[in-house]
Amino acid sequence: MHIVCLDLEGVLIPEIWIEFAQRTGIAGFGRTTRDEPDYDKLMRYRLALLAEHGLKLADIQAVIADMAPMAGAREFLDDLRGRYQVIILSDTFYEFAAPMMVQLGMPTLFCHRLVVDAAGFVSDYQLRQPDQKRHAVNALKSLNFRVIAAGDSYNDTGMLSAADAGFFIHPPESIVAQFPQFKVHHSYAELKASIDAASARLGQR
Repeated sequence: MHIVCLDLEGVLIPEIWIEFAQRTGIAGFGRTTRDEPDYDKLMRYRLALLAEHGLKLADIQAVIADMAPMAGAREFLDDLRGRYQVIILSDTFYEFAAPMMVQLGMPTLFCHRLVVDAAGFVSDYQLRQPDQKRHAVNALKSLNFRVIAAGDSYNDTGMLSAADAGFFIHPPESIVAQFPQFKVHHSYAELKASIDAASARLGQR
């Protein structure tokens, strides 16, 4: 069986920080990896903004608790898991993602962790490792798996490049223009067809 690696936010669930921006009315939280390719720079900006407005982890989690996966995401994921091994590779945090994983049927998730102080404020973050999506794909390939990957943003392009087949789904046009080598999809049905075609092309291993 081949392994399918998927991004989480923007692919299976809405962007958490964009939702948080809308709920709080603080536009700065709407900046994501679609806008800023430097993940550390983006997270330092977010942490400073949280501190400036006195917002805690619980404030973010309260927003997440009211969120749901994208329409059709659970069905898409269930279909893939019936035919492939699937791993979610995300630059989100376990402290954010847990409720969404329940709604998605508890798929395997590799992501990062937040550092939270005694008062409940997010003081820092801990990467599993820099560029973890690319490293994860390369590790799977070193075990002689064939890997098919899909994502939507700057921080997915390393994973897509490392995979045996990589695809975009729901990407912004600005990113599409910079990475024309990745086929673009606008629906789960389109992406599923491309994954199946890539799997047939790669053959068994």
